[in-house]
Amino acid sequence: MVYETQINVIETLVQGLLSAEPDYFLVEIKIKPTNNVKVFLDGDKGISIEKCAQFNRSLYKKIEESQLFPGGDFSLEVSSPGLGQPLKSLRQYKKNIGRPIEVVLLDGTKKDGKMTDITEDGIILEETKGKNKKKETISHAILFSNIKTTTIQVVF
Repeated sequence: MVYETQINVIETLVQGLLSAEPDYFLVEIKIKPTNNVKVFLDGDKGISIEKCAQFNRSLYKKIEESQLFPGGDFSLEVSSPGLGQPLKSLRQYKKNIGRPIEVVLLDGTKKDGKMTDITEDGIILEETKGKNKKKETISHAILFSNIKTTTIQVVF
């Protein structure tokens, strides 16, 4: 319960910083038992290391001033979620339209393909099956409520 309160306070502080920079958005906040605070930010066009460092400095000061952690006993990491991390927000989905993804559904089945569109309720996934002359493209409408995780696939 303590972590939930701390996360809520930190989220408010982050949103205050982000209000001046609408191209960036909060993805997730995690706090480990060692008071290691991890803040994951993203941007509509990505986020640079320099921008993460800038947010880190500003947020660190605000957390210290709030006295959220007695004696200033905390560490802070601000970064982007990284390619291997599941998508969490609608804004992340939107910025990744056109990219190959893997969707794990609540029933455990997996679908791979290209995310071609986003609706308020879910995503449109284009799955290609077969090869050469037997190649066919199937379009799936997948509701967010049926998605366990969605991750970007890196194609080499």
